[in-house]
Amino acid sequence: MASNILMPKMGYDMEEGKLLRWLKQEGEPVNKGEPVAEIETDKVAIEIEAFASGVLAKILVGPGESAAVGAPIGVIGEPGEKVDTPSVQTAPPAPEPTAEPQGAPPPAMPKPSPSPAPPAVGSEQRIFASPLARRMASEQGIGLEQVQGSGPKGRIVKRDVETALEAASTRMGSMATSPEPLAMAPKVADASGRREPLSGMRRAIARRMSEAMAPIPHFYVTTAISMDAALALRTQINADLPKEDRISVNDLVVKACAVALRKHPSLNARWEEDAIFYPSEVAISVAVAIPDGLIAPDIHSADIKSLGAIGREIRDKATRAKSGQLSPDEYGRGTFTVSNLGMFGVEAFTAIVTPPQSAALAVGAVQPEAVVKEGALAVGQVMRVTVSADHRITDGAGSAQFAAEIKRLLENPLQLLI
Repeated sequence: MASNILMPKMGYDMEEGKLLRWLKQEGEPVNKGEPVAEIETDKVAIEIEAFASGVLAKILVGPGESAAVGAPIGVIGEPGEKVDTPSVQTAPPAPEPTAEPQGAPPPAMPKPSPSPAPPAVGSEQRIFASPLARRMASEQGIGLEQVQGSGPKGRIVKRDVETALEAASTRMGSMATSPEPLAMAPKVADASGRREPLSGMRRAIARRMSEAMAPIPHFYVTTAISMDAALALRTQINADLPKEDRISVNDLVVKACAVALRKHPSLNARWEEDAIFYPSEVAISVAVAIPDGLIAPDIHSADIKSLGAIGREIRDKATRAKSGQLSPDEYGRGTFTVSNLGMFGVEAFTAIVTPPQSAALAVGAVQPEAVVKEGALAVGQVMRVTVSADHRITDGAGSAQFAAEIKRLLENPLQLLI
């Protein structure tokens, strides 16, 4: 009996995945548990396994195309079994009223006759189209009814939208007097340059950051921390350790944040519209820059782990993040984020709170500055950190107290060893 291969949900905020390549071709045998395809989520590339044995009877989503979570991307069947293309049942059209009520608005204009494309799968236009093609068409102002599909059973794919855009571009001169010209992307003064399609990760970052800035009322608290004692302790700890086991300034910051969050749980909470949820665990998401953007692997129970354990875990996950080898359960479940740009010489900056978290810490560089010690000028090592917080959950005083606790711990770092 045929069974569908579905696009899996590999992360709580994943909405779609991109099919990178098929590891099997149509007609080839497949064993249960055997990898059959490689997909790209917002953050990583993952092999997906077959949930049944048989043959790969049908490929529904080709390499480079995207599909929504839960959508069928292929079919496994018995050898020789006839397999129909899966479809999603659409809601029947609403019945037209037999009489127009007095005072009602005028009836909607009749819809244009359908294009040569077949009826849709789960869309208002009732047109077969891949999620990527549908998004491209929407962004460029192209109506799908104007696009001729070249995919299986007339399905509109990416190349069809690109072809329609190219054809529309050549017709722009003659369409100047058309009553309903095809909407195109705005022209710029200099048309030279390079256009690079958005990666899944960059698209996810854009979506998540837009979601964060719009509804979350951010506010920021910055404090300067004397790092002389922390750097001295770090030097002492690392003196007899191999290079791969040495702790970093960021390890100290992550530990200090985790300990401080236990005293200030509102910075470790999340907004739930009708309540504020306080997790029982402290899990620090550590931002790591990778070629496609940014990923933040989680360090769970960081408040009770040693500095050495935190450092080893951060290095391991950062290394695997850069090669796309993190598993979905290793990121996206943190309760607080630390973002450190100090290694780039950045003195101070602000971070965006990542939903559903309530706060983040932006860490600047440790730099020599003129400071006052015992009433006299001296040179000290100073680091500035900025707390970004959700004003719906915490207030200025609470965030200031949290920043002060981080400052206290880093200026008295022996307490991080207890």
